[in-house]
Amino acid sequence: MKEHSPNYPNHDKLNSVKFLGLDVNLPVFLFTSGLTILFSSLVLIFPEASTELLSDTRNFVLNWFDTLFTVSMSSFILVIFFLIISPFGKIRLGGDGSIPEFGFISWTCMLFAAGVGIGMTFYGAAEPLSYYTGVFGTPLDVSPGTKEAYRLAFSATIFHWGLSGWSVYAIIGLSLAFFSYNWKLPLTIRSIFYPLLGNRIWGWQGDLIDIIAVLATLFGLATSLGLGAQQASAGLLYIFELPNNILSQSLIIIFITSVAIFSVFRGLDRGVRVLSNINIGLALILLTFVVIAGPTVKILLSYGDNLVNYFQDIVRLSNWNRPDDEAWYHDWTIFYWAWWISWSPFVGMFIARISKGRTIREFLSVVMFIPLMFNLIWFTSFGETAIDQHQRGLGNLSEPVGEISLILFYMLDNLLFPIFTSLFALFMLVLFFVTSSDSGSLVIDTITSGGKSDPPRIQRVIWAVIQGLLAIVLLVGGGSYALSAIQSGAISMAAPFVFILIAATISLLRGIYIEVYDPQKRIEINGR
Repeated sequence: MKEHSPNYPNHDKLNSVKFLGLDVNLPVFLFTSGLTILFSSLVLIFPEASTELLSDTRNFVLNWFDTLFTVSMSSFILVIFFLIISPFGKIRLGGDGSIPEFGFISWTCMLFAAGVGIGMTFYGAAEPLSYYTGVFGTPLDVSPGTKEAYRLAFSATIFHWGLSGWSVYAIIGLSLAFFSYNWKLPLTIRSIFYPLLGNRIWGWQGDLIDIIAVLATLFGLATSLGLGAQQASAGLLYIFELPNNILSQSLIIIFITSVAIFSVFRGLDRGVRVLSNINIGLALILLTFVVIAGPTVKILLSYGDNLVNYFQDIVRLSNWNRPDDEAWYHDWTIFYWAWWISWSPFVGMFIARISKGRTIREFLSVVMFIPLMFNLIWFTSFGETAIDQHQRGLGNLSEPVGEISLILFYMLDNLLFPIFTSLFALFMLVLFFVTSSDSGSLVIDTITSGGKSDPPRIQRVIWAVIQGLLAIVLLVGGGSYALSAIQSGAISMAAPFVFILIAATISLLRGIYIEVYDPQKRIEINGR
């Protein structure tokens, strides 16, 4: 199956040029690549000053944008539910005669593997256990180790990985798909704003939107790649006693980037789709093993309870007035919202590229609820197993663990075949790692080429290298505060992009209204 490559009538309005074998929108490509390389150079030359600046920026964003992030997330959910239940849900992406390009299973696997794979593996056991033990604080300032802490350990985890986060992906993904397939505009972030900006999207305003989107994506990906490298290095230390330091983590990123480069040459259908299907298959195998080898009955009985508790606690957890647990709220909830927001251009565009032929109702229902249910099962299974081992005083989990990247391996060590399952988890993490880098390169290349879906593949290689470089730079520059440094990068870039998200939601609603009630305007835009 060939990748979708529409012939957009407005491509000639972009500043696209061909040089040195590249085919790019010159302002966006030069600014994003140049700024990233400049930033990387300054971090390596002035690591201490750069780390301090990132930390200060992070604190500024947390203190001044926390309420905006939280209110925005809740608002996105309301808009999505309105679109699902309204008559607008019948609109088909690509027109009435359009059919899906990918089967339902492949479609679901691709959107899910690209969206949360590394994070799920990293936090699957660690997040619920950390909330329960209170090693990094507790949600709503409950006492660690109590019945309420146990309940909120899962409610808060599912809250961070459920409807709120995926609403950001859904808004951007639907907007891109709608304006690309129905309005025949280029598949790039600027196109979302045509109902608000008109032809100004072809000028500097559109360039600025795409530049912010690319930078947010790069820092969001760097955060995930940095987390994945830390956990992979921790796993190698635990299994083989190899050094766990910045050098080993950097070497892991270099290796993964090399594999991702091979994958990007294979394209969307033969590369990302195949890897995504394999990823989900491996995740299901590991999940099944944990359910069977862990406290099976307790896990199975908890699925329903945790889902009910999540919906009961979602309002409390969405409250932005948090004087009692402000530190936990900033370190966890606001970091997650910033991380989701910084990933939204990447995952949203990736979902849009694979969702032609779906109705708005089908698109939003699947993007919102299938990940919610899978995350409920995943975090309940891993979290219940980890907490059960802590309560029973088993192995390294008998005491609160301050090194999050090791909790998965500590948990597997208390189950059957610990070495084999740890290696299996490590291999799965690497594949998720490759998929994120691969699909991230694909999406960034699409934005910087002005919405083209089949530009020269060497451009994807360039972006894969830049992603890896940025992740290594944040690790090296952050030194002993590497995790804080990579988180600070994502949080800092999410601040400007949240305004783009809010405007995109307004533009999407206006575009859908025009589609239904003023189709002549859309026909004029299409040029036919």
